[in-house]
Amino acid sequence: MSPARSGTDVTPPGSAPAVVRAISVLDALAADPQGVMTLSNLARAIGIPKSSTSTICNALENGGLVRRDELGYSLGRRLVELGGSYLSRLDQVSEFYDLCTESPLFAGETVRLSALAGIDTFCLARYEGHPALRLTAGIGDRFPASASAQGKALLARLDDTEVKRLYYGIPELPRLTRNSRRTVGRLLRDLAQVRLQGWAVDEQEAAEHVVGLAVAIPTRGVRSSMLAVSVTLLDTDATPSRREEMVAELQRFARALGNPLENPR
Repeated sequence: MSPARSGTDVTPPGSAPAVVRAISVLDALAADPQGVMTLSNLARAIGIPKSSTSTICNALENGGLVRRDELGYSLGRRLVELGGSYLSRLDQVSEFYDLCTESPLFAGETVRLSALAGIDTFCLARYEGHPALRLTAGIGDRFPASASAQGKALLARLDDTEVKRLYYGIPELPRLTRNSRRTVGRLLRDLAQVRLQGWAVDEQEAAEHVVGLAVAIPTRGVRSSMLAVSVTLLDTDATPSRREEMVAELQRFARALGNPLENPR
């Protein structure tokens, strides 16, 4: 047996001891040549009492992160699902950049890949056209979903009851500009339009003089993240014909990112 860690009672400042120990359990199981360890062996490997190890293993088992049988503990199936979700996201980020690079239409635009994170969107990837439009969110930034095209595209995937639950207890929505939606009722009317037309728009709701267009990406499975692809334009460039061709290109991106076996590139 080759223990992954020892002396895990030394917890880094700012860390939760139970979480640190749970990680040590998973590391020890991953490092073991047989992939199965008894409770006693696990306790020795991570350097804490059996009682504490048992409590941690019970929590990990309830979460599907480890499994237990007559031989002991081993890594659980849930880790495979989480790993698959992580790898799927990485694949889509790579594919997103490939699509942007190959798209003549988006060569001069700012395009983003975003995920829904509660009542916010989280920017996973950003392709900067030339010149780049730097008035919008960068990688890692969160943005109020109610005030952005990508947020509306993602929220529209939920039904109204789920949207109301997300915003329960929030009397007024975040106001980034004078055009930002201020109430859930107004937001729901926007989402109804998104569902009807198949794409979302924010009219200078996230930033002054910036128009956003977005399309939700079909999910790759029940555990896939909710993602959307969006483009931002200066309001002076957002003519009806320009919007139409941008939406068509976003829809092409969404099909390609949602189903890698049906890539129309």
